[in-house]
Amino acid sequence: MIPLSLAEVAAAVGGRLHAADPDTRVTGPVEFDSRKVAAGALFVAFPGERVDGHDYAAGAVAAGAVAVLGTRELPGVPMVLVDDALAALGRLARAVVDRLPGLTVIGLTGSSGKTTTKDLIAQLAVRLGPTVAPPGSFNNELGHPYTALQATAQTRYLVMEKGARGVGHVRYLCDVVPPRISVVLNVGVAHLGEFGSVENIALAKGELVEALPADGLAVLNADDRLVAAMASRTAARVVRYGESADADVRAVDVTLDGRGRPAYTLVTPEGTAPVRLGLTGRHQVSNSLAAAAVARELGMPLAELAAALGELGLVSTRRMDVFTRPDGVTVIDDSYNANPASTAVALRALAGMHRGGRTFAALGYMAELGEYEDEGHREVGRLAAELGVDRLLVVGEPAAPIHEGATAVSDWGGGSVLLTDQAAAVEVLRSELRPGDVVLVKGSRYRTWEVADALRADGEGAGAGAGGAA
Repeated sequence: MIPLSLAEVAAAVGGRLHAADPDTRVTGPVEFDSRKVAAGALFVAFPGERVDGHDYAAGAVAAGAVAVLGTRELPGVPMVLVDDALAALGRLARAVVDRLPGLTVIGLTGSSGKTTTKDLIAQLAVRLGPTVAPPGSFNNELGHPYTALQATAQTRYLVMEKGARGVGHVRYLCDVVPPRISVVLNVGVAHLGEFGSVENIALAKGELVEALPADGLAVLNADDRLVAAMASRTAARVVRYGESADADVRAVDVTLDGRGRPAYTLVTPEGTAPVRLGLTGRHQVSNSLAAAAVARELGMPLAELAAALGELGLVSTRRMDVFTRPDGVTVIDDSYNANPASTAVALRALAGMHRGGRTFAALGYMAELGEYEDEGHREVGRLAAELGVDRLLVVGEPAAPIHEGATAVSDWGGGSVLLTDQAAAVEVLRSELRPGDVVLVKGSRYRTWEVADALRADGEGAGAGAGGAA
C-alpha cells in the first residue's frame, strides 16, 4: 500500500483513532491474517462468532503492525475504529486507488473462465509494467479491496476479477475499485440458483461496463449474444473479441494438437500473426483473445503479443492442469469448481486429447444451479456420451442426474457408473487405467480434487519406483 498516516486512514474509512498517534504512518501491507503481518502494517480485525480478529490484534501489533482497523476498543492497542471493518476496507482501497493516477484498473467478469483469463491478462500486462493481480479467484468483497491495497506508486496495472452472487454485487466492487478497462467473458447458468434467471446474470455482469468512464474501454465477447448486447450499456469505447466475423480481435484457422493445445491466426486491425498456445482446451482460444484485446489496448505490438500469447501458462491451481504420469496416463485436473458450461468445455478438451487410449471423466456435483440443477447435470451426462467418453465416473448421489443423462444416450458405446464418494472413484480408476488413457477430474468444491490428488500421487509413486529400479 502507499504510505498513509493513521489520520489519513481514519479520514478515508470514516473512523476514529483510539490510543493511536495520528501522525504514525502505515508503511507496510494491509493484512487480516495476523501471521502475515510485517513491520509498518495495518492489521484488519474482522469480528466473528468462531474466530474474532480482535483476539489477535495485540499479537499483530507486537509483530510490527502500527495499528489495528477494528470495531471495538482494545486496551493498549492503537486502533482505527469503525462500525463495519469490511466496508471500511473497501473505502480504504478506494482512497488508495484514487491517489494513483498512473494506475490502469482492468476488471473482468463472466460465468466461467474468469480466473484463468485474469491470470492471462496479468501475464501479458506485467511485460509492460509492474502489475498486481489476486491469487486464485480472490474476487469478492474481501479479496477485491485486499488486492487493490497491494498497489503502490510503482504499480501500472491492477487486474481485478469480479465475482457476483446477485444483482448489485459487481456494481459494489466497481465502486470500491473503478475500472478503466472492463472485460466481460460470457453469460451462463453458473450460480443460477442465486440469481434466479439468466437475464439477471446478464444484468449483473453488465454492471461492469456500466461502471466505465466515457474514455474507458469495454472488451466484449462477440461470440456471446448476451455479452455483445452490453455495448448499449456503456458510453465507453467497445472492442469485440472472438471468432465472429465482426470481432475486432479475432481468431481464424483454429487447430488443436494431440494434447488439445490450440493454434490459430490472430487477426487485429494492425494485421495478422500466428499464435500457438501452450494451454490445453479449445476454450483457451476465447480466453487468450480477451487477454490479447487488453494487451493491445495497453500498447503491446502485434508481433510481441503473438509471441507472448504462446508463452502463457497456468498460474492458479486446479484449472485445466494437464500432467502425464510416468506410466503414460494423462490427467486433466480441472477440479477447482464446476458448472454446466465449464464442464462442457472440459469434456470437449478431454475428447480432443484422445490419442489411442481411452477417455475417462470423473465428474462430481455442480452446485448453485437452483431449479436448473437436475437438467444441468443431465445435459453434462448427455454431452459426455455424445462426445464418446469411454468411461464416466459420477461421484456422489447428488450428481446422479449426470449418470442418468449419459445412460439415456442409446447409441453411446461407453459406460457410466454412479459411485458413493471420491475414494470409490479412485479405486475404480486405479483398477482400470492403463498407459495412453486420459482422465478428466471436475466438480464443484466437494472434495473432487481428492481424485486428482490421488492420481497424481500414484503417478509420483510409480515414477519413484521406476527410478529406484533403474
